[in-house]
Amino acid sequence: MAQKINPLGFRLGTTQRHHSIWFAQPKNYSANLQEDEKIRDYIKTYVKKNMKISFVVEEITCIEIQKRLDVMKIKIYTAFSKLVDEKQAREIKREIKELQRNLQKEFYCVNRKLNLTITRIAQPYRNPKILAEFISAQLKKRVSFRKAMKKAIELTEQANTKGIRVQIAGRLDGKEIARVESIQEGRLPLQTIRAKIDYCSYPVQTMYGVLGIKIWIFIDGDS
Repeated sequence: MAQKINPLGFRLGTTQRHHSIWFAQPKNYSANLQEDEKIRDYIKTYVKKNMKISFVVEEITCIEIQKRLDVMKIKIYTAFSKLVDEKQAREIKREIKELQRNLQKEFYCVNRKLNLTITRIAQPYRNPKILAEFISAQLKKRVSFRKAMKKAIELTEQANTKGIRVQIAGRLDGKEIARVESIQEGRLPLQTIRAKIDYCSYPVQTMYGVLGIKIWIFIDGDS
């Protein structure tokens, strides 16, 4: 069998970086990790509950958490310029501070000063998570999976990428036997660490069952 590895983990330290940036002693590692997970879950739940957006795509593509001795910086990367206003940002900060206090009692986490920033992605369709959500919305509307895949590739090509591969697995178009279909355009040097490749694995629930979407995008770098 071939030896598989996640394209993002394969490139950590070269073209990819961790989304949680901090150092902790072994006895405090679990508490810090659970704090990060709870913060990310809260932010995603809040956005889905309170934001009213006219079309369905993934609102948040990445939440980066940096921790220092007395400061915690949270950077929210989104495809929208006005995901939350100042009032909602203050509410998120207040809820996260309350979450920190609860975690401090339960896991003895450090109570740090909070710094929250929201950054808009310049070219959303270079992000595989946004494309996966787009394909997911199309599949839920019973659009042909081939048509959805081709449209996603067109959107990516307009964003000046060097290559893309889209793969969907499951009971495609309601067929009894599950299968895997994929389309690739351009170059995709998966063996080259210096190549900047973004990757996403995304499950989607349809009336025929769960389908798995995988997207690789070759953005830049040596090939």
